[in-house]
Amino acid sequence: MNKYLWRGLLAIGLGMAGIYWGIQLMEQEEGWYKLALTLGVILFGVGFITLMYRLFRSIDRSTLLEKRKTRQKEK
Repeated sequence: MNKYLWRGLLAIGLGMAGIYWGIQLMEQEEGWYKLALTLGVILFGVGFITLMYRLFRSIDRSTLLEKRKTRQKEK
């Protein structure tokens, strides 16, 4: 597992925890729930984007390796 996968999963986990905490605060009618929900959504979004970046990097890497292999076979 590479660093982008770990960072993405960590950010998604923290985002989910922030959203859960914000919902709990909202039920208790605390004023901090808006900040907690906002941070949770932002962290979740960053985690999702990081995971998508990891997916695109792995696809790009496999394509590059395949092209190199075909070039070496042609020579």
